[in-house]
Amino acid sequence: MRSLRLPPRRLLNKHALSARSLTVDGVTLTLGELAVRFGCSLRGDPNVAVNHVASLESADEAALAFLANAKYRPHLATTRAAAVIVDTATVAACPVAALIAKDPYLTYARVAALLHPQPQFVPGIHITAVVDSSAVIEGSAYIGAHVVIEAGVRIGERTMIGPGCVVGRDVTIGADTRLLAKVSVLDRTVIGDRCVLNPGAVLGSEGFGFAPDKQGWVKVPQLGGVRIGNDVEIGANTTIDRGAIGDTVIEDGVKLDNQIQIAHNVRIGAHTAIAACTGVSGSTTIGKRCMIAGQVGIAGHLSICDNVIVTGKTMVSASIREPGMYSGSLHAEEARKFRRNAARFAQLDELAKELRRLIGKKQKLGGNE
Repeated sequence: MRSLRLPPRRLLNKHALSARSLTVDGVTLTLGELAVRFGCSLRGDPNVAVNHVASLESADEAALAFLANAKYRPHLATTRAAAVIVDTATVAACPVAALIAKDPYLTYARVAALLHPQPQFVPGIHITAVVDSSAVIEGSAYIGAHVVIEAGVRIGERTMIGPGCVVGRDVTIGADTRLLAKVSVLDRTVIGDRCVLNPGAVLGSEGFGFAPDKQGWVKVPQLGGVRIGNDVEIGANTTIDRGAIGDTVIEDGVKLDNQIQIAHNVRIGAHTAIAACTGVSGSTTIGKRCMIAGQVGIAGHLSICDNVIVTGKTMVSASIREPGMYSGSLHAEEARKFRRNAARFAQLDELAKELRRLIGKKQKLGGNE
């Protein structure tokens, strides 16, 4: 499709937008259709129709529920859902129709996306948007109310820039990406296709770089950018700083929760997921397919290899070079004492083995007396 070089001709007024810019059609499907589409076995009437998903407790006769966590199993017996997505071990206890899946939670996620599609918008540019004349915006894109788009911006096909967003100079945003509301994408940031940026996210802000001086601090210019891959989701009020020299890089398929801080020159590998309130210090590299739980602190200038799981509130202060699950946090104390204790803590397993060996040796000597 052709691009629009502004000034645009298709300005949408606020009255048209209120009625037409964000619409969604309801979806109704039968259990038989869902079973075929998602490769499930079906126990029950294939002609039963559902049009939304709900919890076991709140579901009605038109809802599809799921059970993936054993602690919710008591609610299964009393559910009013039309059907429940379950695994083979649970299906016998299900009092209603069942879609039997190897992974009920994954199947639920796919069904929910099908029954509850994203709102559709009418392409165009809201009359209150401020758009630089040099910006290139594809004709199928939507620019919402009070958006600011600066010089040199390129926005791809079917991308939505929601109300109150700011898009800085020379930013590139790919196709089918959604900036939901009040997102700030600052100068020279590159965002790929099919990304989602939730309200309040800030990409490309200045990294925290200061050189100490006798009179205080000297600011280090932050000259790099931010590069976001395809299929990335960024949570509300999450911040990703631009690089000091070079770029901060978020690879394809990364999922970031709310209120995460990603410092300058961090690199996060493809399909890694990071939960809320985690902080990643500058120049750290996190590998592919990692899972970082909430409130984790990751120090700077270190590397985490692929396929690592870090549990909640862990402090990562050294590189992790082997895949696996890692945990650990200790209370604050004087630094030299902490380092000595931390070193001894790491030796506890060997000390315990040595203690058991000595106890066994003593017992043998005692038995020979």
